[in-house]
Amino acid sequence: MATLSFYLVVVGAIALVGAFALYVVHLVLVAQGDRAVTPRLATAAASMRGNLAEQLDGGAPTPAESSSPISGIAGALAIAATSSLGVALIARAIVVGRGPWGNLYEFTISFAFGICAAAIVFDRKQRFTALSTIAYGIALALLAYAATLPNVVVDLVPALQHPLLLTIHVGMAMLSYGIFAFAFAAGVAYLLQGDTDRYSWLPPAKRLDLVAFRAVAVAFPLFAGMLILGSIWASIAWSRFWGWDPKETSALATWLIYAVYLHARSQRGWQGRPAALLLVIGFIAVLLTYSGNLWFTGLHTYSGL
Repeated sequence: MATLSFYLVVVGAIALVGAFALYVVHLVLVAQGDRAVTPRLATAAASMRGNLAEQLDGGAPTPAESSSPISGIAGALAIAATSSLGVALIARAIVVGRGPWGNLYEFTISFAFGICAAAIVFDRKQRFTALSTIAYGIALALLAYAATLPNVVVDLVPALQHPLLLTIHVGMAMLSYGIFAFAFAAGVAYLLQGDTDRYSWLPPAKRLDLVAFRAVAVAFPLFAGMLILGSIWASIAWSRFWGWDPKETSALATWLIYAVYLHARSQRGWQGRPAALLLVIGFIAVLLTYSGNLWFTGLHTYSGL
């Protein structure tokens, strides 16, 4: 079963490479105004008059939200890749008898899966191809890194030997990290696009800002729940709720950054570019939280390393 899980990861990675490449081709076609690209019809919300439509949908569809046969194939490959990674994690979970994220290899695969799943959910209508392309690129980088890690099944370190809390606590981290990655993609796209909407292959800045906010609004409570469960687990494992362990501190700093983002975005002077910068800083903090125990000594350690 562990071997099956490994090969499913390989299949998922290959499919994701194909999806990423085809999405890039689609974006090139959009930028060139190719006739193979089909504009989307305005939605009911976008056809409404007044500020309500802008708040709900950010305006009518733009060329960047067009579709093509290539983007359709890319979307199918992305779903196949995500499904393959998901089945690989299920197979791994059957082998280990817990959530498949007890070592860095397992969590890295889970992180990549979370990013792909978030991209599919938030781009289920395939309107934000550029954002999905960025997200899938991050997922591919994680899968490439996972290929360098030991993937043998090993026993959990003593502090992690609580299958239920491990499954829920780290599972919430996986989901929130994946959604934060999609918000990061929107933030990067906003910084590229600018307030003047420089590029036709990117959604308008107003829509990017809205997509990022919606993603963070979903991920933030998940991340908060992960912190709360983590403190309960720390009380069980180490007889204290909080000890300023490097990974704990990094997670708290990450939560605070996104809390500042959610508050700052409601202030007129912080909308747009400053908010996008906070998204970039926040995802850097996410990556530090993910990998911090590799650089700093602490109680949070992975099995097999």
